[in-house]
Amino acid sequence: MVDIVNYRATKATEWRYGIDRQARSADCLIVMKPDISPVAHLLAALLTAFLMIMPTAGQSAQTGDTDKAVQHLMNYVSGSGLTFIRNASSYTSTEAAEHMNKKYQHFKADIKTAEDFIELCATKSILSGKPYLLIDKEGHEVRTSEWLKAELAAYRNRPQ
Repeated sequence: MVDIVNYRATKATEWRYGIDRQARSADCLIVMKPDISPVAHLLAALLTAFLMIMPTAGQSAQTGDTDKAVQHLMNYVSGSGLTFIRNASSYTSTEAAEHMNKKYQHFKADIKTAEDFIELCATKSILSGKPYLLIDKEGHEVRTSEWLKAELAAYRNRPQ
């Protein structure tokens, strides 16, 4: 199929359409269009729809796994009975878990993995940049992010 289009060439349109100045004739442009059958259009539409749906199915499974891991980590914090330190103030494990949950709800769209949760919700204060700490059972200060990464690794290695 060939379309003849009225055309007054400018440098911008010549660049856009890849037209050689010598290919112009009498302010007309000859445009070659491939002849695509309706079946080809249907197949292209089905392929596009399939490709759009497939990542969503994988993401749903990943999101479910991420949510389970995040809930496990918040329950682990809450049930630990340890003291958590945020911006030089001490908090109970329940208060720390509540704070992490608030941050999780805030950053949920940005969290694709449990590691994202730890990075965005359990690593440091957004306001001061100071790391979140906890006092372990031996009385040592430990970065909350490292403690949670260790628990996440143990959680993933457990039979589900």
